[in-house]
Amino acid sequence: MNWVAIVFFALGVVFAVMGNLGVLIFPDVYTRLQASSTCATTSVFSVFIACMIVSGWTAMTGKIIVITLFFFLTNPISSHIIARYAWVSGIVPWRRSYGARTALREHYDD
Repeated sequence: MNWVAIVFFALGVVFAVMGNLGVLIFPDVYTRLQASSTCATTSVFSVFIACMIVSGWTAMTGKIIVITLFFFLTNPISSHIIARYAWVSGIVPWRRSYGARTALREHYDD
């Protein structure tokens, strides 16, 4: 049972690192928000599953389930609020320049 928990903890770390890299690499607020919210959800879910495995079937497991449900309810809502505020504030989504699109089109036409 400990190996399964270690796998879920490792998955949580991998998702968290990938989300942080996405926040650093992606060009605008919308793609960064998508990377951070998706990876945060999956990493927290993986860590909470590992915690439930480690704690066994106790009262602590019930508390972890309630915290997980709360997180799954609030994380998408907060991400939506941030994206909506960015949109209302006039922040436009990132787009490739015309030259980059032409170069990509020429590359794939070959």
